[in-house]
Order: sequence, then C-alpha cells, then structure tokens
Amino acid sequence: MLKVEMADALNDQIREELFSAHLYLSMSAYFESIGLKGFANWMMIQYREETEHAMRIYHYLVSQGARVRLQAIKEPQSDWASPLEVFQATLKHEEHITDCINKLVDIAEELKDRATNNFLQWFIDEQVEEEENARQIINRLKLVDDNKNGLFMLDKELGQRQFVSEMNNNNN
Repeated sequence: MLKVEMADALNDQIREELFSAHLYLSMSAYFESIGLKGFANWMMIQYREETEHAMRIYHYLVSQGARVRLQAIKEPQSDWASPLEVFQATLKHEEHITDCINKLVDIAEELKDRATNNFLQWFIDEQVEEEENARQIINRLKLVDDNKNGLFMLDKELGQRQFVSEMNNNNN
C-alpha cells in the first residue's frame, strides 16, 4: 500500500498530465485556426498521449490500493504568435513535467518505495523523448524561418504522425 505522501504526489501528477493534455488540445486548436492541419495532428496526438499518461498513474494508484482524487485543472493558453512560439512553449512545459517526475522519484526514494520508483522509470524515459521531440521541431522551425514552402513541408510531415497507444504495454 502506498504511503499517503506518495499517493498525494501521484494524484498531483495526474492533474499535471491532464493539464498537459488540455494544453496540447489548445495548441491543436490554434494550429487548426491558422490552417496548419499537420501541426494540429501532431498536437492532437500529444493530447492523446498525455491523457494516457494520466490514466497510467490512475491505474497504478488503483493497483496499489490508493484513492484517486481528481483535481481541477487551469485553463490553458490558447493563442501564440507563431508555430515556433508554440513549440518553445511545448519544450518549456515538458521541462516542467520532467521536473515534476523527478520530484516524484525523489519522494519515492525518500520513502524507500521501490515499486513506485520502478513505475516512474517509464516516465523518466518518456520525458527524455518528449523534450528531444520538441527540440527537434524547434530546430527545424528555426531552419525554415519565414520560408512558407518549408513550413508547409514540415506541416505535411507532422500530419503523418499516428497515435500508438502506450497502454498496451505491461507497465500500465
């Protein structure tokens, strides 16, 4: 059974993951509004992934006999000046989530909660990937700069991203 401090921190992380989902859904809507459907698709997949991350924690709490306590989430930003600004905000947000996950690991280590520490390792790996993806797109947007053809090519590429559920893995 999880200690209360760990369960509370994991419940806080569910809120963080659901806020992430709402933020990416808002970013998707922004991209739809400016006609970049590929970018919108990429963000919609981010939305779906973040929802699954919240559910992964939800299921872990339940499996450990802890109570899931859903919390209110704040309204996400809805306007940006450019696609580059959106991805800079994405990277900043992912760095925040990485910090949150690291703090959860710190709590698990402090409490000698090896099961939760093991569970959280998946999230650490995931955050490395999330930050790398955002950095790569930022770098490509900087290369494209004001070249509309380059932007549309990147939009087409991002539109090919497909959602792959992570919940079918053994670590849900």
